[in-house]
Amino acid sequence: MEHQNAYNSPVTLKSILQFAVPTIAMTVFMSFYTMVDGLFVSNLIGTGALSAINLTAPVIQLVTAVSTMLATGGSAVIMKKMGEHKPDEAREDFTALILINGVVGLAMCGLGYSVMDRIFRGAGLSPEVAGYCIQYLSRYLLFTVPILLMNNFTLYLIASGKATLSLVCSVAGGVLNMVLDYLFIAVLDLGIGGAAVATGLGYSVTAVVGLFVFRRRESLLHFTKPVFRLRVLANAATNGCSEMATALVTGIVTMMFNWTMLRYVGEEGIAAVTIIMYVLMFASSLYTGYSYGVAPMLSYYYGEGNREKLHRLVSTSLRVIAVISLVTAAASFVATEPLVAVFARPEDPVYGLAVTGNRICTVALLFIGFNIFASGMFTALSNGVVSGVLAFSRSFVFMMLTMLTLPVLLGVNGIWLATPAAELMALAMSALLFLRYRGRYRY
Repeated sequence: MEHQNAYNSPVTLKSILQFAVPTIAMTVFMSFYTMVDGLFVSNLIGTGALSAINLTAPVIQLVTAVSTMLATGGSAVIMKKMGEHKPDEAREDFTALILINGVVGLAMCGLGYSVMDRIFRGAGLSPEVAGYCIQYLSRYLLFTVPILLMNNFTLYLIASGKATLSLVCSVAGGVLNMVLDYLFIAVLDLGIGGAAVATGLGYSVTAVVGLFVFRRRESLLHFTKPVFRLRVLANAATNGCSEMATALVTGIVTMMFNWTMLRYVGEEGIAAVTIIMYVLMFASSLYTGYSYGVAPMLSYYYGEGNREKLHRLVSTSLRVIAVISLVTAAASFVATEPLVAVFARPEDPVYGLAVTGNRICTVALLFIGFNIFASGMFTALSNGVVSGVLAFSRSFVFMMLTMLTLPVLLGVNGIWLATPAAELMALAMSALLFLRYRGRYRY
């Protein structure tokens, strides 16, 4: 079968890119979902509404964190079993994990509705911005289960050798999101709530397609009678804990950015942070997409015990990430002003803040790719503990350390420097962990 031949082929740059290019394109289009919301919201409603999208991000990350853990960790466990030639058991586990994700989605949706009003009404925001936050999040949460299924099916389509289909779904979802954003905001005047509905419907494309694809027995992974194994659930949770930690602490760090900006600049600072986060998110999607693409290969070769292919895959990946890092950093620095101008007019105070901030934060792009790949690699190798330590240190410990110290010393510029400084410290840890475990995995 085609997907089996792909894993059995020699590891070359061409074969790696056949896996990785569709997932890179897919994650780039997925990053457009939020960016397009920001583009329409900032230009048609205002920067106050743009700030609200950023302020709701921590709650959204909390809602999706558990599913992210099960999706990434479960994919590693299941593809390892495929490499061990246990396909029936892998499919039983796959079906069980999808059902568990649906239950998690319903529970997290209820949690989101129960906390959102208290969070935003008591956050010291202006009534206008707090209202925007509640309106956006209340619509977004309606799509919790489809969004969680999308997170899972995206990875499992890739693992099943259907990365191109996953890309098509992402492109279709992105285009649908753009069209509906214009329709709901510009034509029907549904405001920021319309932007949330457009995003939810865009995400739902992959969920709907995945339900049909995985019903077919011709697929490498397909639905079958589920078997709920506590060991599999525990392994999925352990392997994916780094991704859950990243989602959770990213929410915490986002709140720290927002509070610090409120203190030093005000709500205009939050809008500037949002613009810079869009730029970093877009660039990071390249690295995330590459890591998603090669993760099933890493898991398969590890399960198969093929150390030669594992070594070739990792060494080639490091060179690819180095090239992407240099290109994205240079592009972000050179294109800073036109990128910011898409979201804020030059006469807007937000514009100057965002231009300065983006030029400083661009330095982080030289390090982020290696850190994302290192965490994803250890997850794919079923070493969730190391992956979790790296992700938690990078996303929380180092970020909190830099956020608490640099603004005190350097003011607003210290806020912008926090991300590059934290990523540089994480790069040192990634290198140390990479060298420490090289003998065990022989990559």
